[in-house]
Amino acid sequence: MKQSTRKLTIGALAAVLSISLAACGDKSSTSESGSSSGKKVTIELALSKSSQDSAFVQQNLLDEFEKQTNIKVNLQLLPAEQTSTVLQTKLAVNETPDLLQYNLASATTDLNLERNFEVLDDQPWVSRLLNKDVLSAYGHVYSFHVSQDTGMQGVVYNKDIFKELGLEVPTTYDEFLAACEKIKAAGYTPIFMPYKDNWAANIMPGAAFGEYAAKNEPTLFDDLNTNKKKWTDIPAFQTILDQQYDLYKKGYTNTDVLSDSYDMAAGNFLDKKVAMMFMGDWLIESVEQQDPNMNLGLFAYPTDNSGDAYLGASPLGGQLFIPKQAKHKEEAKQFLDFIAQKEVAQKIVNAQGYVSNFSDVTTPELPDYKQEILDNYITPKKTAMTMDAFMLVDRSELYRSLQDQFTGTKTSEKVLQTWNDKFAELMKDKGEAGF
Repeated sequence: MKQSTRKLTIGALAAVLSISLAACGDKSSTSESGSSSGKKVTIELALSKSSQDSAFVQQNLLDEFEKQTNIKVNLQLLPAEQTSTVLQTKLAVNETPDLLQYNLASATTDLNLERNFEVLDDQPWVSRLLNKDVLSAYGHVYSFHVSQDTGMQGVVYNKDIFKELGLEVPTTYDEFLAACEKIKAAGYTPIFMPYKDNWAANIMPGAAFGEYAAKNEPTLFDDLNTNKKKWTDIPAFQTILDQQYDLYKKGYTNTDVLSDSYDMAAGNFLDKKVAMMFMGDWLIESVEQQDPNMNLGLFAYPTDNSGDAYLGASPLGGQLFIPKQAKHKEEAKQFLDFIAQKEVAQKIVNAQGYVSNFSDVTTPELPDYKQEILDNYITPKKTAMTMDAFMLVDRSELYRSLQDQFTGTKTSEKVLQTWNDKFAELMKDKGEAGF
């Protein structure tokens, strides 16, 4: 029988923490602070108002931290639509908070990660991490989270349709095409493409580009970001874009790919109209919240016939960062130490249904689809960070060009040339070396 495991509410998390954190109260690793003189210190933690339900800022958690360390955490709630702008201003004028909650990829693109944030490689909790990559950039750990569940990207699929048609998860490109043909013959739409939303057209290429780099050219994105290589220099990128367009031309997708939007996706799966979609596992959670009997899964899109496809790992959202200009850096690090305590981290992981990123914190029972992702991709390390994790500039022009391919006005070669030119312009404007 299909299990339906749901995350506890934030209120439940607060209740759990209020009962259990007292057991952690004597941890010496977080009690040597506030200050040695006993004077209370207040640290500032900035985050978007849209993130105010974050597990890291629940009042019971903050109260217990203050009780143990004499360090008070004051929250700066920033307008959701202005979070990036406000933080950019604070960093520019050295009015930085001591901690901020943000997204790693966005911090790289928007906030100049290397220049503005502390490298956390030497922190005691780093040695317990199961997956440093989801917290790292440029070869260093810059952020903190208790979870390694980054939001995985690949092919969302209806398991029941696959079972009905006797299909196994395809592990090669030829098998994928054969599955599309069989699904189409049975009267279902093999792949739903909601490319009215241009970001959705980037899901497959973003994951596939990241996989190609991880498996074939580990320094590729560094080379692109230093102008040692151009986007038009990588034939595999063009092949991947051609594959996505060919699926449309072969009739394996919805007809109106540029009219259909992402908000139609859940309904199409619920109505059993479509079998697959290039998307992240967050779509599965959304669909199953509406109908727990839905039986969806996620597999890695096979770009070739090697049989060794990697699942895309999107940059983890909601990490904690410490600015270099923070007034209370040591106290901020103590806050991360506190959350990283085995007992505290376990309570958060349990309440949120996280895939633990600590070797001594146990991942709780997960929904079937997430357990399969863990078993088939995360544990055997068959994941690759998506292209977006490495980008230093806005990618809107790329997304628009991807749409243009479906209007027939741009070939894959032209898409890459257009993006290469825009990328160079943006990197030059940003003052990046090599442009």
